[in-house]
Amino acid sequence: MAMLPARVKYRKMHRSSTKGVATRGNTVAYGDYGLQVLEGGRITARQIEAGRMAATHFLSRQGRVFIRIFPHKSITSKPLETRMGKGKGEVDHWVALVKPGTILYEIGEIPEDMARRAFSRVAHKMPFRCRFVKRRPSL
Repeated sequence: MAMLPARVKYRKMHRSSTKGVATRGNTVAYGDYGLQVLEGGRITARQIEAGRMAATHFLSRQGRVFIRIFPHKSITSKPLETRMGKGKGEVDHWVALVKPGTILYEIGEIPEDMARRAFSRVAHKMPFRCRFVKRRPSL
């Protein structure tokens, strides 16, 4: 089931930029291991769901998978062969904007080698380069 917001105040949004690096959501918070993005851009709800399915299928009901991003931004498109003017198109799909350093997924309660293999499968589904990160020890 694709993720999308239950309600939004305005259906159609402006284009926005993904400049800079992530200052929030850039540390492993819930699980023991995470998948971190090395490039910025957009990730669609379908891609997020494909990554979740790849991780849960590989883990076969072991451990826990946490999704750290949500597609809040609507992307519109106009029908083909439509003349200019006549307003903005209808909502086509939903995306999450990610900056370099954002943690996409986290996994907990499994060994490290198994988490690495699971995130390797998830990284192949992602539209940007990703890396495996561990939780930092708390002080």
